[in-house]
Amino acid sequence: MVTKEEILDAIANMSVMEVADLIKMMEEKFGVQAAAAAVAVSGAAAGAAPAAEAEEPTEFNVVLKSVDAAKKIACIKEVRAVTGLGLKEAKDLCENGGTIKENASKEESAQIKEKLEAAGCVIEVKAAG
Repeated sequence: MVTKEEILDAIANMSVMEVADLIKMMEEKFGVQAAAAAVAVSGAAAGAAPAAEAEEPTEFNVVLKSVDAAKKIACIKEVRAVTGLGLKEAKDLCENGGTIKENASKEESAQIKEKLEAAGCVIEVKAAG
């Protein structure tokens, strides 16, 4: 009896036209269609896609939600230090809230959040995208 490996080796040595003819012969002999197998494989791959999307994000946006009124000056100073903004821009950001940093790494966003919360800010870190 011929082994599966020998069959695969024989197919590997065939031209594309010979393989196409072999597939047609197999479809006729066994009453199946090769396209059905391709649909099943692509369906399985499509089902696996959501699992790939569930990966942990690598970029985050750091958003200032609010500021403790009693610590407003400390918050403005820390926002200026983190962002490099001028006094007026940092003050406006502290009063109105908004994005402090976009597309920051997980470590960088955690450091920024820690510094700003210590100064009296309420910070939210969201996955970028």
